[in-house]
This record gives sequence, C-alpha cells and structure tokens, in this order.
Amino acid sequence: MYIFSRSLIIRYEDGESFIRRIADAFNFGVVNIFWRDKSPDKPEDFLVRAISPDTVIVSPLWRSFSFIDLFAGIGGIRLGFESVGGRCVFSSEWDELAQKTYEVNFGEKPCGDITKIQTSQIPDHDILLAGFPCQPFSIIGKQKGFSDTRGTLFFEIERILRDKKPIAFMLENVKQFRTHDNGRTCQIVLDKLSELGYYTYISVLNALNFGVAQKRERTIIVGFLEPFSFCFPEPYVYCPNLKDVLESDNKVDKKLFASEMICKKRLEQLKKQGQKPFYPSIWHENKGGHIGMHSFSCALRHNASYNYLLVNGNRRPTGREMLRLQGFPETFKIPVTHAAIRSQAGNSVTVPLITAVAAEIMITLRNKKIVTVHENLSDRF
Repeated sequence: MYIFSRSLIIRYEDGESFIRRIADAFNFGVVNIFWRDKSPDKPEDFLVRAISPDTVIVSPLWRSFSFIDLFAGIGGIRLGFESVGGRCVFSSEWDELAQKTYEVNFGEKPCGDITKIQTSQIPDHDILLAGFPCQPFSIIGKQKGFSDTRGTLFFEIERILRDKKPIAFMLENVKQFRTHDNGRTCQIVLDKLSELGYYTYISVLNALNFGVAQKRERTIIVGFLEPFSFCFPEPYVYCPNLKDVLESDNKVDKKLFASEMICKKRLEQLKKQGQKPFYPSIWHENKGGHIGMHSFSCALRHNASYNYLLVNGNRRPTGREMLRLQGFPETFKIPVTHAAIRSQAGNSVTVPLITAVAAEIMITLRNKKIVTVHENLSDRF
C-alpha cells in the first residue's frame, strides 16, 4: 500500500537502464532521483527508497552486514535493516504472541527472555539493534547509585555490547526517554555507552516525516566504535494520504464500529470546538475530552483505550490499517487476534523511519569519515 516507502536494492549499470528499472520496480511514470552520493563509474548495487509517488533516494550500500534484533516485538526494526542489505543472525522476544507473529513472517522463532541468554550463545554481529523498554532507573538508583544499570533491561544491551563489541548499534525508545527522571535515565545510558567505547548520536524523529500517516515521535540513539561522522535522516517532503491506508467500511468487521452513543458524543464535542468533520480523517480523544481530527493518525499505543482512535469518527482501525500506519508491507501476515495485533502494532516501530536511519548508518560505515569528539557529541542534548 505504501509504495512510496518501499526500499529495494537495484544494481547500477548505466544511467538510462537504472532509471528505467527504478520506474518499473516502483511503477512510476516519471522518476526524480535524489542521490545520496554521486553515481558510480562502474556497476554497483544501490539502495533505492521511494519517498513520494515519483521520487526516490538512492544511497550507496555498505558491504553485506549482520545484525541482532533484541526486544524484537514483531520485527519492525528487522524489516528496516533487512531492506538495506542486512542479515539477522539472532533475535530475542519474550512475549509469546509476538513470537508467533514474528515466526510466521520471518520463518524463525525468537529466543525468549534475554536476561536468561548467555552472551556466548549470541553470534558475533556487526550491528546491535534494540527497541528496549524504558524502565525507571530511579528506584534502582536509590539502592545502588545512579551509575548502576543492573536490574534494568538496558543492562542486557550493555553486557552484549561489552562482550561482542559490534561496530555499531541503534537503540529505539519513546520520545519521553530523553526527559525521563529529569533526563537522568538518558544520561546514564549515554554515559554507559561512552564507557564501552562508543561514540553516540541521539535525536527524536517523527514517523510522520518518513512516509507514514502517523504522528509518532521516538528517541533514536546510534553509536559507533570509532568517531565516525553520522547524520540523522532529513524529513521527506511528502506525506501519504489516508486513502492509501483505510479499507472500505463495508469490508470491515462490524465489531470494530463504535456505538451510536460514542459516535454521537464525539460529533457533538467536535461541534462544540467549532470544527466541521472532514473525511478521510482519524479522530483522537485526549484525557481532557478534546477531540483531535487529523488527516493522519496520532501515535498507536498498545495499551490505549479501545476507542482511542476512530476512523472518520465511527470505527476503530483494522489490524491491516494499523500495520500500514506503521509502514509494514502488505505481505506481512497477521496470525493472531485483533486484540493481539492491535497491541503488537501499537508496541512496534515505524518501518520506513527505521529504514531511513539504517541507510544513514550504512552510508556512515561505508564512508568512515572521522570527526572530532566535540563534533561527534554535539547533538547529545
């Protein structure tokens, strides 16, 4: 469905055939190419990412690399890094239903609780990936001192980085991670990564800027064993239309439609706010009762109230619609109940955003441009 957030690896041989093959691959009549590097003098594989209905970004590939997928969920981070040429050699996820969805789609069941897996059981790898939970460090800190991460799940990442020393990592967390506990949690993590010898970059990125119709802000931390020059991806200029996401109401399970009372109440509140409904739209009710009506979705949440988001003010999103809002491919299978995929989609990452970050990591590792430590840490806070 999201043709403009797809990623393919296409071989460059000559300019004319390259453009023609891109047009055929993405079904574009006209192709505008934005080069992340100059076109090569000899045949070479390139990553091609469609960012609008007629525009692609072409990036040079790093060598084929391996990665591990920790706190894997249903594999959103894996999809992003596979799309830039990566190969997953290990995954870990403790939730049994998420394991089921992951296994059906990737052909392998993730290992369970990472706290019970010895580092020696984890294969060597180039890049460590983790969408790790943000546990409160404050209670641990009161007992052991705020420099101690034992008792938190970040400690599992720390021990694997220490023992395996991958050349790079990418960590993903909620937007509030940077300010959690007055910024102390984030600082502990950054300090620990620095102690392990990694040069880190941190930023908050919004999925709405990377090819999906969902406002979803997430903290991304990227690190390298050497002080390489790294830049987070620039926002795309194109935002997809909800029409590319939504299914026809007559094809949606009747159980997903809100009651007449709820629909009426939200419509009345919208009128009180002086707003007129427009379609297609997704309505969001906050804790104060205010109705937000947008041409995109507010962030999916795995534990949100059942009527948190209503499509056109009258029904809940389907499982496929939620996966589209996260940028998952149409081929992604749903082997679990609606309640389970709702939770899994809400707990997942946005695939095109991860792909964009992965592409920048790949370019950084290819170019290996060294910067000073001062420059490298300039975006920490």
